[in-house]
Amino acid sequence: MRGITAIGAGVALWLCAATSGATAPQLTVLCGVDEAWCATMKAAFEAKSGIEIAVTRKSNGDILTQLRAEKASPTVDVWWGGTGDTHLQAGSENLLEPYRPGHERDMLPWAQNFFAISGGRSAGIYAGALGFAYNAELLAKLKLPAPTCWKDLADSAYRGRVRSGNPNSSGTAFTTLATLVQLFGEDEAFRFMAGLNRNIDQYTTAGSAPVKAAARGETLIGISFMHDAVTQKQAGFPLVIVAPCEGTGYEIGAVSIVKGARHLEAARSFVDFALSPEGQGTGAASGQNQVPSNARSELPLGAPDISMIKMVDFDFATFGSPEERSRLLERFDAEISATN
Repeated sequence: MRGITAIGAGVALWLCAATSGATAPQLTVLCGVDEAWCATMKAAFEAKSGIEIAVTRKSNGDILTQLRAEKASPTVDVWWGGTGDTHLQAGSENLLEPYRPGHERDMLPWAQNFFAISGGRSAGIYAGALGFAYNAELLAKLKLPAPTCWKDLADSAYRGRVRSGNPNSSGTAFTTLATLVQLFGEDEAFRFMAGLNRNIDQYTTAGSAPVKAAARGETLIGISFMHDAVTQKQAGFPLVIVAPCEGTGYEIGAVSIVKGARHLEAARSFVDFALSPEGQGTGAASGQNQVPSNARSELPLGAPDISMIKMVDFDFATFGSPEERSRLLERFDAEISATN
């Protein structure tokens, strides 16, 4: 965002703030974005609305698991952030409450399309392209070639030097799985992932963790959304960010109200704020670089220009369906995860 403001030291205290008071929070939110953004959004919404909220950061798969377990008596009001395919699955399982937000007309076309696909149960709040990043200093030290394509990552030169999320828990990693299937066809994608698996040093729970590890030099290459890599690069880490030569997929991050929410009016207010330029500006203010969905929002300075990236025509309806998601994850567990 032009004129980005910095985050103060209060970020470290954001979890404590939700529970420090004697009264119960008036809204409970599960957050699927970076911890810094969770904290900034909490502070901004409380200041705007006067509503006290409790915010917990979890990975997308863990959020979906919790909503399923609590279906009969939910303890959560809002699910904010994280890849939209998981929100779509939750909606198809009748775990989400339909709501038509006040800023719907200001949404960019891709967000309006996502809202329609969701049946009005989830609204797109940001978009981000998938890719990977490598640590340039470590690459030079190891005297390895620079990867430019997905299929480069399966080269034996990178044995034990690639990190990725686990698609069972990470929305980023499931987007990677769905992207590869759409790029190469399912069988070829799984053959590629079997080769890539030999180079994976660790499957992480959180989708941003691989590129953070690459930034610190704990691994050479991290597969993540490019905006997460930009955030690390802006912090001074020696990352080179790659949009794979074959093309790539993208996410639409979403916000949804949980069906049976105990604080329904407050939840609706939160969704409206999340879709407003002010609410979406909290992303850039916390150092995030996703592309906001509101046409009136300002674009973060470091946001990748997704119009210049070769993108697949991502099929959110198919890959957000429970049947397709479950089938692909079962195949991944049988053929890929079990071998690492």
